[in-house]
Amino acid sequence: HVFARSPDWVATAVPGNRGHFWAPDIVRAKDGRWLMYYSVSTFGKQTSAIALATNTTLDASNPEYAWKDAGIVVKSSPDENFNAIDPAITYDADGRLWMSFGSFWDGIKLIELDAATGLRKGADAPIALARNHEIEAPSIYQHGKHYYLFVNWGKCCVGVKSTYEIRVGRAVQVTGPYFDRDGKDLASNGGTLLLAGDGAMIGPGHAGIVTDAAGRQQLSFHFYNATNDGKPMLGIRPLAWDAEGWPVAVHRE
Repeated sequence: HVFARSPDWVATAVPGNRGHFWAPDIVRAKDGRWLMYYSVSTFGKQTSAIALATNTTLDASNPEYAWKDAGIVVKSSPDENFNAIDPAITYDADGRLWMSFGSFWDGIKLIELDAATGLRKGADAPIALARNHEIEAPSIYQHGKHYYLFVNWGKCCVGVKSTYEIRVGRAVQVTGPYFDRDGKDLASNGGTLLLAGDGAMIGPGHAGIVTDAAGRQQLSFHFYNATNDGKPMLGIRPLAWDAEGWPVAVHRE
């Protein structure tokens, strides 16, 4: 556990929350610290916050291991046109730090973070990246000369009734605009299908990409297993890139 109890600010900022946090992302800061971002909300509500916790090590046996609450990075209320959950962190080619986030409402947003503190850099309005009537769980990944924005369409978290699927677009700048394979802007309901439900794998979502020790890229996602009482599970597939530079989730036999 990161926290033995909820930070004190939670009761005031998100009064409906009962200590259930979700959708974390973690990145290493330039000074070596670990920055962990997480969602504080109540399911389906717009009164939400994305907060930050920091640590100097991920080794729990290290005497210096201790998560420190750094407070709210961005928050939303019914007065905003976005929902502050599902943070995803990325460095751009210039070393600037960015956070994409969002769920439903007006879609996926982007803000710049202070690379030194990990907190929001300024008070500018978030940049709009992608819209759809059911959209959330973004992730931005740089490959070659492009930035790729992965998002989810559909509904999550209703077991085998979930309709999640992963869509993708790309841009030459982290701030967009992002276009799908057919040239449609993700801000206008564009998005090329990367991974959808297949057989017992229901509602794949929330893409993550990691390069393993052998230099191979792997795509992670969660899904519901229809052959195992609809239990939520983690899926990992090799990630390839086609001749036109688009990602391909390789099917495991």
